[in-house]
Amino acid sequence: MEKEKEELTLEEAFEQLDGMLEKLEDRELPLEESFRLYQQGMELLAHCNEKIDTVEKKIFIMNGDGGLDEF
Repeated sequence: MEKEKEELTLEEAFEQLDGMLEKLEDRELPLEESFRLYQQGMELLAHCNEKIDTVEKKIFIMNGDGGLDEF
């Protein structure tokens, strides 16, 4: 069973996207299935963007005083 998008790690989402791309490269794939995979892929990309945005907001850099400042 596929994990809910919120539970997916970036690595897992990228693996799913790779699998979708492989399927989409199949010229025998019905058009309806292609559209379904495309839609799922776009949803996964949005999920990945959200995860990356969250990580970027948590990144801190060390300032000259040895303390941490948000990036």
